[in-house]
Amino acid sequence: MKKRVLLVGGKDNARSLALSLIKQGYHITAVNDTYGDCMKLAEIDNLVVINGDGTNPFVLDDAHAMNCDAAIALTSKDEDNLVICELCKKQFHVKKTISLVSDPKKTDFFYQMGVDSVVCAITAVTSIMEQQAFMEKMENILPQGEGQVQIAEVPIPGTAPVVGKKLWEVNLPREVIIGCILRGGKTMIPHGNTQILTDDVLVLLSGNNQESDAIRELTGR
Repeated sequence: MKKRVLLVGGKDNARSLALSLIKQGYHITAVNDTYGDCMKLAEIDNLVVINGDGTNPFVLDDAHAMNCDAAIALTSKDEDNLVICELCKKQFHVKKTISLVSDPKKTDFFYQMGVDSVVCAITAVTSIMEQQAFMEKMENILPQGEGQVQIAEVPIPGTAPVVGKKLWEVNLPREVIIGCILRGGKTMIPHGNTQILTDDVLVLLSGNNQESDAIRELTGR
């Protein structure tokens, strides 16, 4: 049975996300209060579009929010996104709510109010910069080159054989270690019981050119 996702608000973001999710096999309903945006969204095959204010519970009811597995608030107003998530979670019992926020200072408050995932573009860009700085720092600290330490970033796709496994369960070459994991915009230092998740980026430290064997073990490719 297809999972159902409700997209509320947004324009280009809603369109891009709808196309991506439909391609992945989700059943998508989009709610938008701008008629012109609704007409553009209606051009997408297999997308149900409703013209209305997503902060209005009657509109969410028309969108069958109660049947959705997830709701994603994409409006340009943080306060509207919070109201949408609150209504979907508390009134329509949607299992997972996701909200955009423009102000990173509001992120903790959104979590405290029960929003399951909060996405902030500013925080995401900052995290990317921090991760890049981390990789550059590692390159400066560790001697690299033939016969020395090699550093590799390995993205983990959903089809990878190690998804869901703990690090101690992964059969890596002896001279390869997972130095850190980049997950959800954060850098974490793993331990033996750390579980590998889809979309993790594993930073490998290896010697004797064994990173290729390690990458095959991790990704199945």
